[in-house]
Amino acid sequence: MSLRFFHRLGASQLYRRALCGGVRSEAWAGTYGAVPGCPPEFAENAELNVVWGNNATVSNVHLVRGIRRAKRRGGRLAVVDPLRTKIAEQADLFLQILPGTDTPLAWAMAAELERIGKLDQGFIAAHVLGFDEFMTRVREWTIARAASVCGIPESQIRTLAEWIADADPLILAPGNGLERGRHGGSAIRAIVALPALLGKLGRGNGIVLGASNSFPKTPAKLQRPDLAPAGTRTLNILDIGRHLAEDDLDPPLRAVFIYNHNPIVVHPDQNRMRRGLARDDVFTVGIDVAMTESLAHCDVVLPAATHFEYADLYPSYGHHWLQRAEPVIAPLGESLPNTEIFRRLAARFGFDESCFKASDAELMDDAVDAADPRLNGVRPSCLPIDRALQMKGSDGKPLVLFENVFPATPSGKIELKSEALAARWGKQALLPGWEASDADYPLRLISPASDKRISSTLGGLPGSRRAPPLLMHPEDAARRKLVSGSEVRVWNERGEVILPLKLTDAVPPGVVASEKGAWLATSRTGQTISALVSADMRADVAEGACFNDTRVEVSAG
Repeated sequence: MSLRFFHRLGASQLYRRALCGGVRSEAWAGTYGAVPGCPPEFAENAELNVVWGNNATVSNVHLVRGIRRAKRRGGRLAVVDPLRTKIAEQADLFLQILPGTDTPLAWAMAAELERIGKLDQGFIAAHVLGFDEFMTRVREWTIARAASVCGIPESQIRTLAEWIADADPLILAPGNGLERGRHGGSAIRAIVALPALLGKLGRGNGIVLGASNSFPKTPAKLQRPDLAPAGTRTLNILDIGRHLAEDDLDPPLRAVFIYNHNPIVVHPDQNRMRRGLARDDVFTVGIDVAMTESLAHCDVVLPAATHFEYADLYPSYGHHWLQRAEPVIAPLGESLPNTEIFRRLAARFGFDESCFKASDAELMDDAVDAADPRLNGVRPSCLPIDRALQMKGSDGKPLVLFENVFPATPSGKIELKSEALAARWGKQALLPGWEASDADYPLRLISPASDKRISSTLGGLPGSRRAPPLLMHPEDAARRKLVSGSEVRVWNERGEVILPLKLTDAVPPGVVASEKGAWLATSRTGQTISALVSADMRADVAEGACFNDTRVEVSAG
């Protein structure tokens, strides 16, 4: 209902996926098309599960359940990540890679697989486009060269290449951590190319990606973009802080509506966003269940109902199950569901089209194609609430690439070279690419998910009110004469954050980490690590945010 309202109002539209998920989705779709890979449940029967840039224990619990069962059955687990996460602690092989070097690692593995004669040339000839151009880049990367760039032993790269060559079934689970850098799209494309080179798709093999493509969603019917006036502009959500703070648009932004979002905490270049929202000539409205630090900047605050207080339909981007839920209690106080808030706003604005009178049940029916045979003739709004509905193929089996789902690219093949991505995002997106970069600060900062919050959601609860520690390798601390437990200043030209220091080899030398999503009140400077991240640096596809491509220095606080 909200997008119907803003389309009809003629408001500037937002390209929102740049903030999260867009790079991964575009890289996947450019390679395989907008199709599902395989369900996370397939991890249970894998001989080898490879978790790459995926903080799975915190943010991908459906996958972890299958991995644990696989290990109990004798399966192996390999993890590639700069941070020794909980899932990495359980790994049989852990490659503690330097942030942003995943593309060279995948390339070196592809070159090694070719050298040892493991590529499936028959599968490649039948189903892969751009193999020769892709391999021309790949062959420049020896294991020794990649080891030097990635900061990991040559033996580990060789072992992982051998393991994925021999494993059957093989399950690959890349995560969102990969997309958060300048070469994020390239990293994902290079990694998901590996099963294609081996012909390991289907027959129990697969890639746990593209789950959102398993649902018969009908976004145009739900959101009604046809209501928007011709020529309505679309703005990258990452640029909103700049547009507000620098007043660089014509016409300028003079009103902001914040809902389902906490921009001051989660956006890059936090201080610029704060300056923009603090302007007296910008009218700001907010909807939330809690008084966040973003809503504190609002002229009008509308209390939102929680998801326990309204009916809704829940697809997923991590699994293939569709579920409907009913409210457990009525909305408390003056709170309302977003749908009702925008329904009432539409009436006050005089929008009398019938679409603004749609009930929540009708919105559910507009969100998902009721004619899809997998719904068995049941309207989405009438799906039973005591069980979830698995999205399956026409054969009644789980959706799996090269079994009952096939690439939906322009060529109908797996595109290692993508003209479509190049046309959409620029010539650099034709093939995966990578180059080293100069740095103004010596330490790489990464910001993994917290087990206490969902991004910034729940950040106001007691368990989240302390500043998350800064993880630092003892070698880096010794050079700076820093001791564990002390407060340290983490800074660059954009801001500075005071955090408690924790010395650990969970991060490699040259890398520091602190959990994302903490509220401003947790830091003595009133800033969090989002203040240190550039909002202007963008990934190579989808113009995504580069949270894990941040450089900082650390000194005594």
